[in-house]
Amino acid sequence: MEVVDLVKKCEQSLDKEFKKIDKLCEYNSLKVLNAFNKCKISETDFTGTTGYGYDDVGRDKIEDVFSNILGGEDSLVRGQIISGTHAISTALFGVLRPNDIMLSISGRPYDTLDEVIGLKENASSLKSFGITYQQIDLVNGDFAYDKIEKYLNKHKVKVAYIQRSRGYSTRESINIDKIKKVSSLIKKIDNNIIIMVDNCYCEFVENRTPLEAGADLIIGSLIKNLGGGIAPNGGYICGKKELVHLCSERLNVAGEAKLVGPSLGINKQFIQGVYFAPNAVASSLKVAILTSKVMEELGYEVFPKYNSERVDIVQSIIFHDETKMIKYCQGIQMASAIDSYVLPEPYDMPGYSDKIIMASGSFIQGSSIEISCDGPIKDPYIVYQQGSLTYQYGKIALIKAISNIKI
Repeated sequence: MEVVDLVKKCEQSLDKEFKKIDKLCEYNSLKVLNAFNKCKISETDFTGTTGYGYDDVGRDKIEDVFSNILGGEDSLVRGQIISGTHAISTALFGVLRPNDIMLSISGRPYDTLDEVIGLKENASSLKSFGITYQQIDLVNGDFAYDKIEKYLNKHKVKVAYIQRSRGYSTRESINIDKIKKVSSLIKKIDNNIIIMVDNCYCEFVENRTPLEAGADLIIGSLIKNLGGGIAPNGGYICGKKELVHLCSERLNVAGEAKLVGPSLGINKQFIQGVYFAPNAVASSLKVAILTSKVMEELGYEVFPKYNSERVDIVQSIIFHDETKMIKYCQGIQMASAIDSYVLPEPYDMPGYSDKIIMASGSFIQGSSIEISCDGPIKDPYIVYQQGSLTYQYGKIALIKAISNIKI
């Protein structure tokens, strides 16, 4: 069967899954619009500040919008945050102090945090400041509740850290119900433990947020879901007011916190990005579901399955073949709007121990809400595909990627 015909056939069988995504998009769109209305967003809020960034009304309103959408008391939403890793690092250094313990209860975090935590030696790591890192791995895609309970009863933990998305692993991503269950357990043992959640790739994929399930801080990047493909950079930290304050002092300066930080004309892009974000996420989810269905039909192992619960926008495909993995990524690049003529090759990427192949022909460098595909060059040769600002562009990219394998 021709690739186009196969994709069309699979597409016609996904009506039930796509209708669920449409319903979710409507729910999240209403949530965003209500936040805009409550915060009285005005055209004058698009005006930015320079220099110190004092009295930036638009910036402050954007942070109120994010707090309302995400269910937090306060938010820090800034262009000075350059990535999700930077946002996480800011939050960790913001709330942890020497002799504190950080306990990751979702296993080892992203490779890019190795030097932040001190898993790789770095004179600027948490470890270098006397902060201890421990981890408890997931068991069959869920938290090891008994181990967590035993550890917390024996040790004074400051931060319980959760990474929701799987990263470059084959584990399941973590849904809100599991976060609610483990948060309840942790708070019963010690209500002072800070539950911090890396929420990257997960915003608007469910109709609740980790803050609405017991978390104290959530963190993410604006070149992923909540930027809607419009925010040119930035990140957010949202949650309890006193914790957001500490994080803002870490990002900026003690004593000035959220009062400083010029928006430099970025306000309109931030506010417009989050406005379009529910639809961008819905498009990404539909592309992920279609990809899962088509690639499984072709005999590849995929996760999640097309009809499985979705927690993030990431779709994984296991190739068990380095050449096919590379060709698939190159096909995604060929279908991109930007740099379609560039042929991605595996290379040593900062923060990762293996060579990485990365297709990302995006308008914004490193944007994951635009169609992209990447993965480490190691057995079993898994690619992690995410994003697509529209369903149609993602569908075209899928057809191109499969066709490139078959050449």
